[in-house]
Amino acid sequence: MNVIHRRALAAAPDPERLRAELVDDYTRRLVHPYYAAERGLVDDVIDPVRTRIEVARGLAMLRTKRRAGPQRKHGNVPL
Repeated sequence: MNVIHRRALAAAPDPERLRAELVDDYTRRLVHPYYAAERGLVDDVIDPVRTRIEVARGLAMLRTKRRAGPQRKHGNVPL
């Protein structure tokens, strides 16, 4: 907050109080998983009670996943 609102904090009669208000406002508006979900930054927001179930489901889905090796562009050149 000191960088973003530097001028407002410098001009404020009580910069510590203003800083606390700005931090509180930021926390209320932006520090929750739904903010990230609205912007597509996370795939899903799950209830903490379902965490174990969702992790197990994700691991089960990946159990059979195989990654193919890189395609060789050139073979061994005889010297």
